Amino acid sequence: MFLSVFDMFKIGIGPSSSHTMGPMTAAVRFLQSLNKHAVARGETSKPASLRVTLYGSLAFTGKGHATDRAVATGLLGYTPADLDPDEAESRLTDLQRTKTLRPVNLPPLSFDPGLDVVFNYGPALPGHANGLVFEAFDADTRLYFAETFYSIGGGFVVTAAEREAREATPAGKVARWPYPFDTAASMLRMARDTGLSIAAMKRANELVVRQPRDLDEGVARIWATMSACIDRGLALDGELPGGLRVKRRAKKILEQLQQERGSNRAQPHVASDWLSVYAMAVNEENAAGGKVVTAPTNGAAGVVPAVLRYYLDHCVGADPARVSEFLLTAAAIGGLIKHNASISGAEAGCQGEVGSAAAMAAGGLCAVLGGTPEQVENAAEIALEHHLGMTCDPVAGLVQVPCIERNGIGATKAVAAASLALRGDGSHFMPLDNCIEAMRQTGVEMSTKFKETSLGGLAVNLPEC
Repeated sequence: MFLSVFDMFKIGIGPSSSHTMGPMTAAVRFLQSLNKHAVARGETSKPASLRVTLYGSLAFTGKGHATDRAVATGLLGYTPADLDPDEAESRLTDLQRTKTLRPVNLPPLSFDPGLDVVFNYGPALPGHANGLVFEAFDADTRLYFAETFYSIGGGFVVTAAEREAREATPAGKVARWPYPFDTAASMLRMARDTGLSIAAMKRANELVVRQPRDLDEGVARIWATMSACIDRGLALDGELPGGLRVKRRAKKILEQLQQERGSNRAQPHVASDWLSVYAMAVNEENAAGGKVVTAPTNGAAGVVPAVLRYYLDHCVGADPARVSEFLLTAAAIGGLIKHNASISGAEAGCQGEVGSAAAMAAGGLCAVLGGTPEQVENAAEIALEHHLGMTCDPVAGLVQVPCIERNGIGATKAVAAASLALRGDGSHFMPLDNCIEAMRQTGVEMSTKFKETSLGGLAVNLPEC
C-alpha cells in the first residue's frame, strides 16, 4: 500500500473534494478517454453531444457543492490544481451562451450545462455513493461512448472498471517500497525494527518515485498553500455564498484574540480559540470556493493546517524545519485510514472526514513534539476514536453548517489527543487498526440519510425563521 503525501494533500478549490474537485477531474479524464475512443474508431462516426448524470450523494447535494459547475469546468479542460478562476468564469459564461464545447482533438460537442447535467435522485450506483456517468452521442443521438466514474473522497477518482479491478497489491509490487506498511501494526513493527520515525519511513517510500528536491519543494508548497489559505480566511469578512446567509467569523474572532493578548482578560482555554479560528478561516475559504488543500478532504481541510499553525505559532520549541515531518507523519496516518476504511463523507459520514483529519493532525503534532512512533499511533487512535459515529449532514448541501465549526472542534480534539498520548508511554488498550475498522463498520451501518445527502440530521432540523 502506497499513498503519496501528494495524494493525501492535493492543492485544489472549494467547496468539496468529492463533489467539486472529483467531478472536475472525472470530466477531464472522460475527454481523454473519448479522444482515445474516437481515434480507435477512426472516421466511421464522431461524437456530437454530451450528457452527464449525477447519482447518489452527488445528485442530492450537487447543487450546494457546485458539482454541475465543476463538471462543466472540467469539460472545458481545467483541473483543480491549474484552475484560473477568472479565466474559467469567463469561459463558463461563454459556454452558457454557445452551448458548445471545443475540446482539443475532438469535434465541437453540443453541451448545455443547464440541461445536460442531470441530477438523478434515484438509487445510487453500485460502486460508490458518489457516482457519475458521462455519455457521448453521435449526430443521430445514438450512444457513441460512455464511461462511469466514482468520486471516492479527497479528490480521488476511479472509473467503474478501475474500481472493479482493485485488488490487493501483488507481492512483487509491495516489495518496491522500502517500508510497505499497510496497517498501523506493521508500521510500528517496521519502526521498532529499524529505529526510524514514521516520517522517515514515509520519506523513504516517497523517494522511490521522486527526487529529494522535488519532495521537499512539493511538501513546502503544500504548507505554503495551507498557510496562505489561513491568512486569506482571517482577512476577509462578509457573507458566504449559497443562500444560507452564513457570515464569515474568523476575522472578527482573530481581532478579539489579538486585543486580549497580554491582558488579564484572556481565559486559560484561549488556546482552543486560536485553533478554532485557524481552522474556521480555512473552511470559510473553502465554502467560498477558494484555493485549499485536501487534508484529507475539502470538508475537513481546516484541521491539519490549524494544528500545524498552532504548533509553529504557539508551541514552546517549535521548529519550522519540522513542518515536513508533521505532514509526512499525517499523510502516513491518513493513508492507513483511506486504505483500510474511508475518508469519504458519502461513504462513512463525517467520521471519515473530520475524524480522519483529526487523527492525521494528532499524529503529526505528537511527532514534532517528540513523540515516539507508539505515541504517534496512540494520538491518532484517540483522535479518531472520539469522532466515531459522526454523521455528515450539511444544511442545504453546503459545506458551511456544521462543517466550518466542526473543523475547529476537530482541531482542538487533535491537540488534546496528542497531549494525552505524550503523557503516556505509547501503550494503550485500543489499537489504531481496530479503531479504523470500527469506523469502517460504523460507516457501513450508517443510514444513507446521514452520509452527505442532506436528508437527515441537522440538514432537516432548521430554524423556522
